[in-house]
Amino acid sequence: MKSIKNNNGYNQTLKYAQDELALQYLPAVKAMAFRLKERLPSSIEMADLVSIGTEELIKLARRYDSSLNDSFWGFAKTRVNGAMLDYLRSLDVLSRANRKLVKSIDYEVSKYFNEHQEEPSDEYLAQILKEDIAKVREARMASDIYALVPIDEQYNAICGENILEDVQKDELMEIIFDVLKKLGKREQMIIQLYYFEELSLKEISEILDITESRISQITKEIVKKIRQALGDING
Repeated sequence: MKSIKNNNGYNQTLKYAQDELALQYLPAVKAMAFRLKERLPSSIEMADLVSIGTEELIKLARRYDSSLNDSFWGFAKTRVNGAMLDYLRSLDVLSRANRKLVKSIDYEVSKYFNEHQEEPSDEYLAQILKEDIAKVREARMASDIYALVPIDEQYNAICGENILEDVQKDELMEIIFDVLKKLGKREQMIIQLYYFEELSLKEISEILDITESRISQITKEIVKKIRQALGDING
């Protein structure tokens, strides 16, 4: 009986220490959610991202073994970010019809931007594509969310097919970097800052001295090229 009580006391102490560890890094989770929120449509709530990140942080604190990992945040950071991205993916599983609409919108936005140096309104796109404006807004929001998906998942996200079943990860990244090597220095810098250093459009705009809308459009054009390259290897 005494042994059971001692075990319960140890478990409670351990749980308390794990919770304290998670709370210690809660500001880091909030900062991560804030930076992600800066790159998302206004309809996505930062509080939801913080909630998802905190829940994952607590789970990770329960599993953390300091003998295997020197830094808890080093162990947790990528996993917390991954949980937030998983949440974003779950918000809108694009139907085949919506995927087709996203591609049509991307084409029209690119065409309009090249002519007018700004993105068209939802009303304009709805009229051109003869689609309900609510569907256009929904598709554009989904496209903005999927723009945050890791660059090697871009084809899967929009086309709804798993090319990783046919292509090894190393080969996939080789194809992506082959596309990036053919870009100009400014385009390469934008991809580096946006996808790998995870800066917001505003921060990139200040660094490169070009408008946020132009950066957004360049990013979408590059992602389109990557999707096309990945699509070619998938037949």
